[in-house]
Amino acid sequence: MDQTLRRVAVIGGVRIPFCRSNTLYADKSNLEMLTGVLKGLTDKYNLEGVHIDEAIGGAIVTHSKDWNLAREAVLGTKLAPTTPGITIQQACGTSLQAASMIQAKIATGEIECGIAMGSDTTSDAPIVLKERFAHRLIEAQNAKSMGQRLAAFKGFSPGELVPQPPNVGEPRTGLSMGQHTELMAQEWKISRAEQDRLAYESHKKAAEAYRSGYMDDLVVPFAGVFRDNNLREDISLEKIATLKTAFDKSDRGTLTAANSTPLTDGAAAVLLASDAWASKRALPVAAYLTYSQTAANNFVAGEGLLMAPTLAISRMLERAQLKLQDFDFYEIHEAFAAQVLVTLKAFEDPAYCKSYLNRDTPLGAIDRAKLNVKGSSLAFGHPFAATGARIMGNLAKLLSEHGGRGLISVCTAGGMGVAAILESAKAAEMRAAA
Repeated sequence: MDQTLRRVAVIGGVRIPFCRSNTLYADKSNLEMLTGVLKGLTDKYNLEGVHIDEAIGGAIVTHSKDWNLAREAVLGTKLAPTTPGITIQQACGTSLQAASMIQAKIATGEIECGIAMGSDTTSDAPIVLKERFAHRLIEAQNAKSMGQRLAAFKGFSPGELVPQPPNVGEPRTGLSMGQHTELMAQEWKISRAEQDRLAYESHKKAAEAYRSGYMDDLVVPFAGVFRDNNLREDISLEKIATLKTAFDKSDRGTLTAANSTPLTDGAAAVLLASDAWASKRALPVAAYLTYSQTAANNFVAGEGLLMAPTLAISRMLERAQLKLQDFDFYEIHEAFAAQVLVTLKAFEDPAYCKSYLNRDTPLGAIDRAKLNVKGSSLAFGHPFAATGARIMGNLAKLLSEHGGRGLISVCTAGGMGVAAILESAKAAEMRAAA
């Protein structure tokens, strides 16, 4: 049995424009958006009628009817209907985790190609009834007589009809992600000015990416929308500074609507393959997915809800025998500006690296000029499950144009993190020869 691992090529990715929730996609579902982005990927890489070994992805905010989301999205496209659709969910790391799962199967020869994808909408969030009333409906449905049906509603109160909106708080703490991040910012002494500056830079870099034409083949139109509607070309630090804090209303609060990602609707997908499959279809390889890693921390005990990517990155670097500084591009998902800044500070902190990463010396600083060079989630928006695929598609394109090596870091709810390393063809060859 041949145990040689194969290289895993990232052919490239696409996404639909990301839009603030309850705006341009207010009447669109996860299924419609995920199907739309798969159609865009099919068109971009001439995949009509082509069998893909696995299409893996999902959404976070979903209806019970979407239990087969990935497969239904596949069936709504011109991909071969023999393409399996596998639905997963790992909060904001969903589509990057999907890529990692595909990577392992391609590397071992189980499959030749796969699509990692994600979609999310809070415009179409499921609204449920109170548990007592839901039980009454089930009892009535299962009743065998009219008397039993009526008995199911005995003691009914109109208050049972009050709808229960989705709760984005962490079940273990009751705090929202923003509240957790505010605690992280205060613990690590991250100022509001630093956060505002990072948000400002994200918008400016993203706006330039659109102006230069860089985004043209990364974004496909959907539902009459051609561009993200969260992006602000005319953003100013002065205006950002006037916003009220969003999660901590006291004088200590630092997080605002400007330095935090908004609720966003959208979808993204990325195509991965073996070298042989890509060559057979005459598809150029943009980059190679060489390493990936998932980790979790004890955020309930106060380790920081969005700090787990530091653990994933540290372990992944050890496996890859690389230093944090051995990268030409860093793609750190901007759930909040504070979370990015805390991550960077933790990399440099001897006590944190010793206590939580089991390192005798800190990971160290990175060159900030290499960070999110085309903007990131603060500018584009953050449809939870779609962000990993967006980032991977963008980084693969950067490496295809500039060469080198790139690091991806995505924080998630539940105190988890997903990380990955992408390398250009030349960088991967040099590593293999070393």
